Amino acid sequence: MIWIMIPAYNEEDSLPNLFPKIERAFKERAEQYQIVALNDGSSDATQNQLERYESEYPLTVLKHHINRGLGETERDLYEYVAQHSADDDYIIRLEADDTHDPAYIFAMIAKLEEGYDVVNTSRFQEGGGQVGLNKMRTFISKAANLFMKLIFNIKGVKDFSCGFRAFRGSTIKDAVAIYGNYFLQLKGLGFTSTLELIVKLNMMGCKFAEVPFVLRYDLKQSSSKMVANITTLGYMVMAVIYHWPFRGWKGQYKGLNKLYQVDRIKAIEQFNMNYFKREDKGKISF
Repeated sequence: MIWIMIPAYNEEDSLPNLFPKIERAFKERAEQYQIVALNDGSSDATQNQLERYESEYPLTVLKHHINRGLGETERDLYEYVAQHSADDDYIIRLEADDTHDPAYIFAMIAKLEEGYDVVNTSRFQEGGGQVGLNKMRTFISKAANLFMKLIFNIKGVKDFSCGFRAFRGSTIKDAVAIYGNYFLQLKGLGFTSTLELIVKLNMMGCKFAEVPFVLRYDLKQSSSKMVANITTLGYMVMAVIYHWPFRGWKGQYKGLNKLYQVDRIKAIEQFNMNYFKREDKGKISF
């Protein structure tokens, strides 16, 4: 089974374009899929459209009654799919704004089948690119990705900020089991969760790969939801928490990457947050 997670906020104009594209891509491959869309308190007709599409597509609709932001929306989607998926399923995170072509899903799955745990789509691999962004936003995007590369240096990753990704079901299920409510911790800081996710998976020792893709920002029908200064603040906060010498993420999860690759069950038992609460009472924990 291939699961497609879609966070949606005020996307009434984009969804009528996106869902037929998903259906066509999977019909050509004769693959089974299940969409899980979470309406994050939209003020337009997004909820009505999603409810109508439930009878047309293999779709489960979740809802936040108020807008909670991308971080909480992603967290709820990952937790839902982790609960309902199998280890050998594939999980895709796709934008609702029609800037990500579903046809790339199968290139990502092919990489997962080569043995990788996480596959990004990348604007910065040969053959990739972006259409519809002005020069200033293009510069900011490249500068932000350079910063992330320097701070986090995840092997196999050039595009840190694109949320169009594929995962093994077992990878997401294990990540939720290990990190618990701290899986996506910086939920209120704009689009920071998109970066936090791969940082947390990298701490598990996951293997990353990328496929080139073209971001079609020119097809975007809705306004941008990203608040650049809040997201930039989030990146800075995460850099400090990650490298903080007194119980920062690098220290707190030291050894997780090696143990997880050898024994998944033991890694979950040893590094889940209940373990830390038992062993580290009174200590500050990020």
